[in-house]
Amino acid sequence: MNETESEFLYHEPCDNCSSSDANAVYSDGHTHCFSCQHTTKGKSTIMNAELQPIKREEVTNFVKGEHLPLNKRGITLDTVKKYNYQVGSWFARPCHIANYYNDSKEIVAQKFRYPNKDFQWVGNPKEAGLFGQETCRGKGKYITVCEGELDCLSFSQVNDNNFDFVSIKTGAAGAKKDIQNSLEFLEGYENVILCFDQDEAGQKAANEVAKLFTPNKAKIASLPLKDANEMLLAGRTEELKKAMWNAKPYRPDGIVLGSEIFEEILKEDKHVTAQYPFKSLNNKTHGLRKGELTTITAGSGVGKSSFCRHVALDLLKQDFKVGYIALEESIKRSALGIMGVALQKPLHLTREGINETQFEETFKSTVGNGNFYLFNHFGCTAADNLLTKIRYLAKSCEVDFVVLDHLHMALSALGDEHTNDERKLIDYFVSTLRTLVEETGIGVILISHLRRSEGDKGYEDGKEVTMNALRGSASIGQLSDLIISISRDIKSDKKIANLAILKNRYSGETGKACSLLYNLETGCLSETTSEVLDDY
Repeated sequence: MNETESEFLYHEPCDNCSSSDANAVYSDGHTHCFSCQHTTKGKSTIMNAELQPIKREEVTNFVKGEHLPLNKRGITLDTVKKYNYQVGSWFARPCHIANYYNDSKEIVAQKFRYPNKDFQWVGNPKEAGLFGQETCRGKGKYITVCEGELDCLSFSQVNDNNFDFVSIKTGAAGAKKDIQNSLEFLEGYENVILCFDQDEAGQKAANEVAKLFTPNKAKIASLPLKDANEMLLAGRTEELKKAMWNAKPYRPDGIVLGSEIFEEILKEDKHVTAQYPFKSLNNKTHGLRKGELTTITAGSGVGKSSFCRHVALDLLKQDFKVGYIALEESIKRSALGIMGVALQKPLHLTREGINETQFEETFKSTVGNGNFYLFNHFGCTAADNLLTKIRYLAKSCEVDFVVLDHLHMALSALGDEHTNDERKLIDYFVSTLRTLVEETGIGVILISHLRRSEGDKGYEDGKEVTMNALRGSASIGQLSDLIISISRDIKSDKKIANLAILKNRYSGETGKACSLLYNLETGCLSETTSEVLDDY
């Protein structure tokens, strides 16, 4: 007999890990631990004399036990009689006896359950149906399938032993095989309720088993406690009854029936929204939200980084935690840039007029307030584990927003590991970043460059930016929730930048948002008046 033909016998502690009962022992002697995945080959066909399975042809008389109430399990005499569940002994070892029948309602196997939760089979379980199958009508509206015999008894008892209840033979590990062997019988019912243990193994098995049935036939019940017998012992019988009737139809992950979401749509959405430092931009975007990927794009030198410094400072003022990753400048330059916006002074150029007290107080109220994190990338590969760094900022530092300046610098170190194709690199990075936003719930502000402009006029000359101008891949446009473009003629003395919304998944409002004036003396941006715009 090879390992694929052997039968599961019982669980025992695993010598390879700390699990007390995850190691499964099979009839050919091999074992497999479902905790650490360690497998041992069968040593011989002769096992411990007391636990060796006995073939049906070697059994002249099955063990005859007694029908007794299982007081420790809360099971009554009427229930054990219905299922012919007995108490007896095997080789002087006290045990519960679960009798298994074939289609002719003949006992073909017995499963012994010992006080230490070891199990042992005698007879031929392969010929047997599900536990309790002989008590069922074989057709009707409902049948409930449990993971263990005691759960089957518990479920039946709280329903006055009136409905059809069965259990699989070999626990969650063998559930799929057991159901496959009895599929024709179960398909005779209009609804098959699966009530397996509420642990990970049980729920995984329930979902695997549900796929075997005709669509809409399988329904999965959920319990507040581990299994049906625990519910019975806890006196929560009404909840156990309702679990059967309230079982949800199985659907693949992500598929939801519209009629089931009324309570969900009644709930008011709780978007965590911050404000941009520019009123007209807020009017168009309705603010900056956590859980969204916002992309800022413009030509070189137009003012993307300056815009992000203003946004970061305003987020700090609103008491949000901010992660700031600027890959083309040092952490000192980033810090001075944000402090400079607060002081309206280009501190990276001069500190003239700013005394030591002002400087220190500004530091403590901005980048030094305990809510601001930077990434010191110099001396290491800029993009090496960058996504891991962002996840760390979200999970461990609990930041609300991360500014990443900029995408194409972040890709520089990914080429050797993934591909030298920029489009594929962008697809990989942005899709992973988008998943990270969904996973952690943070807001990400991503700076992206534009491809080279065709024609005489470039984006640095004030040419209008479109979605098609995004450099490298359509994934940036597809996966971003909001895309803001900045356009200005860098040769103009008026230093006016026009902001437009290229994509707005939240409200759908796109087009011109506002115009910002850059002041060389202060190094700051301010929203312009309509008169200035008209003159521009």
